[in-house]
Amino acid sequence: MPMLMMGQHTHWQMVGMPMTTEMWVGMAIIPLGLALSSYGLMPRRTVSGPGLQPAGAPLHFHIADGVPLNREHWKLVVVLVVTLAIDVMKPATLGFVMPGMSAEYDIEKSRASLLALCALTGTTVGSVVWGRIADRFGRRAAILLSALMFIGTAICGAMPAFEWNLAMCFLMGASAGGLLPITFTLMAETVPAMHRGWLLVALGGIGTSGGYLLAAGAAATLEPMFSWRVLWLLGLPTGATIIFLNRYIPESPRFLSSIGRADQARAVLARFAGTRSAIERDDAAHPGPPVIDESHPVSGMRQLMRGRHSRITWGLLVGGTAWGLVNFGFLLWLPVNLTELGVDPRAASALLARSAIYALPGIALVIWMYHRWSSFRSLVVFLALTAATLLAFAALEFFGIRSNLATTAATAAMLVSVSGVIAMLIPYAAEIYPVHLRGTGSGVVAASSKFGGIVGAGLGVLGFFDHFALSAALIAVPLVVSALMLWRAGVETRGFRLEEIQAAIGR
Repeated sequence: MPMLMMGQHTHWQMVGMPMTTEMWVGMAIIPLGLALSSYGLMPRRTVSGPGLQPAGAPLHFHIADGVPLNREHWKLVVVLVVTLAIDVMKPATLGFVMPGMSAEYDIEKSRASLLALCALTGTTVGSVVWGRIADRFGRRAAILLSALMFIGTAICGAMPAFEWNLAMCFLMGASAGGLLPITFTLMAETVPAMHRGWLLVALGGIGTSGGYLLAAGAAATLEPMFSWRVLWLLGLPTGATIIFLNRYIPESPRFLSSIGRADQARAVLARFAGTRSAIERDDAAHPGPPVIDESHPVSGMRQLMRGRHSRITWGLLVGGTAWGLVNFGFLLWLPVNLTELGVDPRAASALLARSAIYALPGIALVIWMYHRWSSFRSLVVFLALTAATLLAFAALEFFGIRSNLATTAATAAMLVSVSGVIAMLIPYAAEIYPVHLRGTGSGVVAASSKFGGIVGAGLGVLGFFDHFALSAALIAVPLVVSALMLWRAGVETRGFRLEEIQAAIGR
């Protein structure tokens, strides 16, 4: 902050300013503080003791699955929506930061695009790493560590050199990339089975939209007064907000049981069931199938790729990568390519805006289908719909069709289908993995979507999307492959308890 204040007389222009001793010391303290915090948050796994359950003895986790939603559930939903919106806001600010940063550092757009590439790479790595942290440290501890990294990366708002911003942007992406799968993991393990699906999808849709609105609002309000640097500095108050709200976020009862803390797990369950007697009544009402013992040691990612979940995992990974190609590749270049379909360049943005408005009801459709019809079949349908819209664009270009109505319809269908895929992809992953792999599995699937974005950005630089019809047709292939894989290997999660889902996968 002292170094930032030196730029107040030059409208916060800090390019070329020498790094002060205090700045170097502050940069060194940040990783040290994160390391100490990680050590303090590391759970102490217990074997036995007063009030503790021997590690490995299962709890009946279908309890509290049949209770109605209460105030504690809604409190958790609101807090996680705020947390997810803050998480989405971090990478969303990239688009608003780049113009001012390019002007201050006097760099070309091609070099400035390295910022987005570093951020995407950071989110890819972060999704995997934070998924592992969530499985080892706990869901609540992982959210806290991510918030601390938000605060730490706020320092890039005072960086005098572009290269330092690249490094900090990678770390920002790493901190933001993991919060998305962690929130879905915690929600899946806390919300009653009958409400889990639609709440997970709604959480993703509302949180993502809120994050983009926060980024746009902050850029419109604060950037004219304090330059682009204030958008990085927002990591400090937003990270502190998550830490404050963390008092309303419980640890997952399944994770608590897996480390041998049965009393704490039952206390959390009682909090969400209303009373311990409600737990007992719900337990008696769901004698159901044998309880699956989810108290396992944390396993590696090899189990995801080669174990009983491998077929579903590969289907989700192919779908996530294909979604990244569409969202960060095809859609990124769509305004340019619309001119080839007879749309005036000045009207391209207006057409996209209208299509986005038409696509808004699609989120409600996604929630309804996931909750009322089928979870994995809804995902398959939207993967296929995305492929179909890509082929429609290819047909429009190949046959030389020039129609604003057809182009608007195809664009709206594309935005609906793409939004639907990402709204269901990670929630479905959070439902199908056991407790010791749920954070890791959700993180790997989330990372695949970012990896697809990296590939899409690279293909854009190579001119792949200049061939509009060809690029649309080729990207449709992995979407169709993913839909077929999930149609054959997917399991139904709608209304089923997490333990029943694991039993179904085992069969």
